[in-house]
This record gives sequence, structure tokens and C-alpha cells, in this order.
Amino acid sequence: MKSPLSKRHLRELKSDAGKYIVIFVFMIIVIGFVSGFMVASGSLMKIYDESFEKYNIEDGNFELYAKADDDTVKYFENSGDVKIYENFYIERETEDIDSTLRIYKIRNEIDKVCVMEGRLPESTDEIAIDRMYADNNSISVDDTLLVGGKALKVTGSVALSDYSALYASPSDMMFEAITFGVAVMSDEGFSSMGENAFHYNYSWKYNSSPDDDIEAKEMSEKFLDTLSEKSIVTGFIPMYANQAIQFVGDDTGNDRVMFTVFLYLVVAILAFIMAITANNTIAREANVIGTLRASGYTRGEMIRHYLAMPVIVVLVSAFLGNILGYTVFEKIAVGIYYGNYSIPTYVTEPSIDAFVRTTVIPVFLMFIINYVILAHKLKLSPLKFIRRDLKRNRKKKALKLSTRIGIMHRFRIRIILQNLPNYIMIVIGIFLADIILLFGMGFPKLLDKNSELISENIICKYQYILKAPAETENENAEKYCAGSLVTEEGKLKSETVSVYGLGADSKYIDVDTKKGLHISLAYSEKFDVSVGDTITLKEEFGAEKYDFEVKGIHDDPTMISVYIDRDEFNRIFGYEEGYFNGYLSNEKLDDIDQMYIGTVITEDDMNKMSRQLDNSMGGVFDMFYYFGLVMFMLIIYLLSKIVIEKNAQSISMTKILGYNNREISGLYIISTSIVVVLSFILTMPVVNALMKYICVVVFAEFSGWIPYQMPFGVFVKIIVSGIVAYAVIAFMQFYRVKKVPLDIALKNVE
Repeated sequence: MKSPLSKRHLRELKSDAGKYIVIFVFMIIVIGFVSGFMVASGSLMKIYDESFEKYNIEDGNFELYAKADDDTVKYFENSGDVKIYENFYIERETEDIDSTLRIYKIRNEIDKVCVMEGRLPESTDEIAIDRMYADNNSISVDDTLLVGGKALKVTGSVALSDYSALYASPSDMMFEAITFGVAVMSDEGFSSMGENAFHYNYSWKYNSSPDDDIEAKEMSEKFLDTLSEKSIVTGFIPMYANQAIQFVGDDTGNDRVMFTVFLYLVVAILAFIMAITANNTIAREANVIGTLRASGYTRGEMIRHYLAMPVIVVLVSAFLGNILGYTVFEKIAVGIYYGNYSIPTYVTEPSIDAFVRTTVIPVFLMFIINYVILAHKLKLSPLKFIRRDLKRNRKKKALKLSTRIGIMHRFRIRIILQNLPNYIMIVIGIFLADIILLFGMGFPKLLDKNSELISENIICKYQYILKAPAETENENAEKYCAGSLVTEEGKLKSETVSVYGLGADSKYIDVDTKKGLHISLAYSEKFDVSVGDTITLKEEFGAEKYDFEVKGIHDDPTMISVYIDRDEFNRIFGYEEGYFNGYLSNEKLDDIDQMYIGTVITEDDMNKMSRQLDNSMGGVFDMFYYFGLVMFMLIIYLLSKIVIEKNAQSISMTKILGYNNREISGLYIISTSIVVVLSFILTMPVVNALMKYICVVVFAEFSGWIPYQMPFGVFVKIIVSGIVAYAVIAFMQFYRVKKVPLDIALKNVE
């Protein structure tokens, strides 16, 4: 026989339709959003993992000062137990677009190419470019691109398997797909581009692959020693340390963890809200529950009855959310990933892991949280329910409030104290919503602030790094020595440090190098180094180590760099007196032959991280902002609704005593308003500190440094947004106060 209690589900659903609709829609969106990203990231990880074998991705690459002859290559292969492939490239500026293209020959053996659209180039005036670079610069197949003064027809968009993230250099803080791209040409086309800015780059594959990164590190270090014996190595990066290859795998794995934690937090909050709602329902229906228990219904049957709606809601939400996840939200997620990564053609892979994380575990969380709270509440005897005595302990004496406080203020304080569990949930909800809002609204501002800091602290408009000393007639250009060392592995991974050898009284960098080595403020903050400490740096492609005592800190908050006297630079690194290999200048140096110029660093180059993140993640930041705002409104709506329902008898009594709706709203709604506004203001410093910690941890994983300097205006906008959103909720609750009938107080007189 069907339990009569089952008939109450539809009635309960109808009476609390607003609450269940809001939770239902919100759960669908959250589960759909997370499910879409989980499916997309899972499919992406499978494509990424399979690409190593499918496209024969290198185990590392190195660059030599000059081309190695056949005998030298054979010596390297035999001594290092590797197979070496020529993977030469040239770099050319594009004239229609302010960007640089790194051009390779079509690779058929190592680091193969995936054609996304069109075809590979065949003639000398054809080129195929990276798909993400093409999208970011609005370049289509069959367009003509001016590259290095030569008009080339774009025959296709491609993904180079060793450039799944477009890092121009291993030392770059962030990949760049707007002003940097990779491309392939036919052998004849590649040769026709000339030898200017030619790089003798080689890739290698081990004959016996290493078991893990530790063994790969040992093998690569031995191989580097072998290379150094016979040639001048100007670049060396094993695959395990190559961000252009590794970043996608690492970042996508972190995404899955982040989205999983986010989903469970949201589900846990909603579960507590529903449990509190159930508690309120139990208090309202205490007489009925006591009568049913006395009539023979077990505690288990009552628990199952009140558990039914939360579990049904989350089950249906999970089902519909997964449908949206595999359709609408998956497309959004794929679009975001393709806006960040240059990956091969996407294929959806159904994911059991995503189903478990977005359906099984949320249902379990909703069940267990509600079960524990309901089981605890329904332990009382039937007689206590009939008497509406739901307190486990004797009622404690009410907190005495000073009579100097006005009666209305005392009333509001009593309301807050009586509804403390609900208000605590409001504080927690606002805290979590603030985190999401600060991420959505604040992170773009943080990137903008970083761009401002780079512009404010730019050394000069042009930093020239030369392949060999060359003179210029520009009197404002200042000679300096440019080098790089790397930090030792420790709490943070090894990182490239720019070394500046400066002349006395440099007019571009205000550092007294005669006193000794100075470090940048960014170096000091990231590695926690102070004046008087000793730092150890080592050669990037060698084993030599150098110890330096820090004599000062230069106020540059964005660059990881050290500054020493130019004569000291030449002495330490074994150069002859007067040697230099760079110029600092605010003017472009047109009288230096391009053959002598290795790199030109501009303000635009230094802003690549902020630019790329803003370009690829701008939509995500907006989504987080609006999602945080909706989450805040949901929590406030549900909990303030519970407060009014819980106090319906008191509200009814005050109406009988002659108070009008506006006066009553002034008591109950303003009490909630006080909690909401104070929560926003008081939790913001904690949220700011937490966000600072998160950013420090996250940015520490990247090369370079972004200082956490959140503009004060962001916090003001978040608080104002929250208060405006709450005003909408307050208006809705005023309407609810008006609907409380006068007869409730008379019906429940005990």
C-alpha cells in the first residue's frame, strides 16, 4: 500500500515552489557548467596524451651556435643514446599585423603537424599558420599575409604538436598567441625566406624512454654535457621542462580539480540551505509529526519523507545538467580551451569520471548532509513534537539587552540572535560569493594594473640583445651586458633570471652597482630574499654556480632580474674588458645590421601575459562575476525567506498589535539588511587576503611575477553590486511580509 506521506510531496512542492524552482535552476546551471568543462577537459586530456605517440613529439630540443656536421651529430646520437632530427626555424615579422612568426619546414618525422583547415603549403609562396594565432588575428585560409617583406598565401590552419601552448621562449611568463605564432612552409618556401634570424635547432628522441621526470632530468643533464663537449649550445630544453608542450597537461589537470572543488562547495551550501529549510518545515509541522509518530510512523519513514524532495531535486538537476553539459556548456568550454591552446581536432569522449563527479557525489553530498541534520532533529519523542517543544536543552535565559537601546533596535537584535544559524549561513554564503565576484571582477583589473606597473617601470622603449658587439651612432643608446642565469630548484621550480651588466651612472636603470649586486623587487617578493642574503644562481646550460650577496633591491615589481657592474659581469663570466652585447635605448636603432641583432625587447613584449589572459579568459571572468552575483542573490533569497517564514507567528502578532507592513518590514528586513551589509564589509578583508594568497601560489608556478595589487575601486564595486542585488531581494521579502495573515498567531496559541 502506498504511504499517505507520499501525497504530501506535491503539496510541499507547490507550497515552496519558489524555493525549489530557484534551487533547481541554479543546480542545473552549476552541474551543467561543471559537467561541460569536465567533459571538455577529459576529452582534451585524451587528445593531448595520445598526441605524444601519434605526432611523435620530441623528448627535447637544443640550439647550436652553428650547424653541426654529420660526424658531430652521430657522436651526439651514440654518446647520448638518442635519435637527433634537424628542426631548424627562422623568425620573421609580419607587416600587416604587429607580430612575429616562427617558421619551420613541414615536419614528417618529429613533432608532426595536424591540419585543422585547408592544406599544407606546396609552393614557395604558401604558408600554413597556427590555428589559434590565425583566430586571434582574424586570418582565414586563402588570405595573403606579408611575412618578412614577402607575400604568402595562407593555405591552411594547423596545430604544431610541440606548440600546444604558444610559448616563444622557455623563460616566458605566459604563452602568447596574439603577437607570436608558429607556421610551416615547404622546403623550397623555407629556403626562399633567406638565412636572416636563422636558428640551428635540433630535436631529439631517446632510444629508451625515461620512466619519469626524475630519470628524464638525469638523462638530459648527461646529454647536455655531451653537447657541450663538441659545440656551443645556445639553447637547451628537455620535454619535461618545455612549457610549450607541458602546460596544457598541467593546466587542464588543475582545471578539473578547481571545478570539482567549486561544485562540491556549491552543493554543500545548497544542501545546508535545504536542511535548514527542512528544519523550518519540521518546526512548523511539529504537531503533525508528533501525531504521525504517535500513530506508528517510524523515525526512518519521517526522515525518508523529508529527504525525498532534496534528493529528487538534485537527481533531476544532475540529469538535466549533464544534458546541458554535453551540449551547450561543452561547446562553451571547448571554445575557451581552443582560445588558450593550440590543440589538434577536438573529439568528444564520454566521461564516467565526469558523471561520478557531477552526479553521484553531489547526490551523495545532498543526501548525507540532509540525513545527518534531519536524523538529529527527528530524535525527539512524539510527545515533544506534539507539545512543539523542539529544544533539546532547557531554554537558557535570554541575553539581557540594555534599556538604553531603543525598543526597535532591541527587537532587531533579538531577531538576529533568534535566527543566528540562518544568518551564519548568510555570512558564509556572502564570503564564498565574494570570492567568485572578486575573481570575476578583480582579476582583469589585476592584469590591467600589472600592465600599468610594467609601463611605469619600463627600463626603456627598446632593449637590444646582440649576437656580437656592434656599434651605433645613436648617442642616447647605452651599452650594457645581457645574460641569464637560473635559480636552483627549491620550494619553487628553477626559473630564468635576467642579468644586467651596467655601466657606471646608468641613465636607464637607477642602481648603484659599484656597491654590489642588486635584485629586483619582483625577485625579492617571489623568492623571499632580502638585503644581506646570499643567493645562488647557476648557468642555464652548464653546471657552473655563482654565489652573490644581495646589496640592494631595485624597485621593479614585475621583472625577475639582477644588476651588477659591467666590469664585474665581464670578469665573472670570462669576457674581455669593455665587452658588451646589448643596448638600452628609447629610440629604435636603425644603423645596426640585422645580422647582429638577436632580440629586441619592447614594452609590448613584456605585456604579453596580461594581453593573452585578457584575450582568452575575458569571457570566463565575466561568467564568474555574474555567477557569483546570482549565487549571492540565491542564498540571500532563500535564507531571508526562511527567516520570515520562521517568524511568521511573531509577524502576525505584531500585525494584531497594530504595526503596519512597513514598520514590520523595518524590523525583519532591516535586520537581514544589517547582516548582509556587515557581511560584505567585514568579509572583504578576509576575501582579499585569501585571494592574495591564491594569486601568490598560482603566480609562483609561472615564470616571472605579477604583484598582487588589487585596486580599491574593485571592492567598492563588489559591495555596491551586492547591495543593489540585495535591494531586489528585500523588495521581494517586503511582499512576503505583507502576505503573512493575522490568524497565524491565533491558530498557534499554546
